Amino acid sequence: MLALCQTIEDHKGYLSEVDGKIGDGDHGINMAKGFALVKERLGDKEVSLSEGLGLIGKTLMTEIGGSMGPIYGTLFIQMSLKAKDKPETDARLFGEMLRAAREGLHDLGGATVGDKTIMDTLIPAQEAYQTSVEQGASLPEALQKMAEAAEEGKESTRDLVAKIGRASRLGERSRGVVDAGATSGALILQTFARTLSS
Repeated sequence: MLALCQTIEDHKGYLSEVDGKIGDGDHGINMAKGFALVKERLGDKEVSLSEGLGLIGKTLMTEIGGSMGPIYGTLFIQMSLKAKDKPETDARLFGEMLRAAREGLHDLGGATVGDKTIMDTLIPAQEAYQTSVEQGASLPEALQKMAEAAEEGKESTRDLVAKIGRASRLGERSRGVVDAGATSGALILQTFARTLSS
């Protein structure tokens, strides 16, 4: 949980800079505000993965502005629910958590690959992870595939025209810039990959 908070804090300027090109420019600021609250509420308490993810989800859902509050709130809450009462996170369980996040976000906004959203990161990352697990990969190996697919997914948004959300009003002018949500999504998935592999 603390690694996720640190990742967002470290990249808040970059995320707002990316967002400023086709959005309001407040994505990094809002995300950092939400994760700072999470860090404060965690303190030095020992929490389970499910409890920690639930805290992040509820905090982002209720306390950060814009569209990203409900999006990230849903993502983390869905992951939290899948991890509930599980003593440890293995390759199969983390795959179920990723699938729950993907399905929750699809139900929320209907976005898919090609719409220039976080889903351009999440869907290929989840599919790469699942394929690796089905082929017998260990948790660290599958997480590495997920992290690589997340990066490729984020970069793919550079050439897309936004179809959903505020940036969609820009039409062709939204092309040429990576999507802010896809960027923060990649950072979060890569943080999971790094911390769950160690």
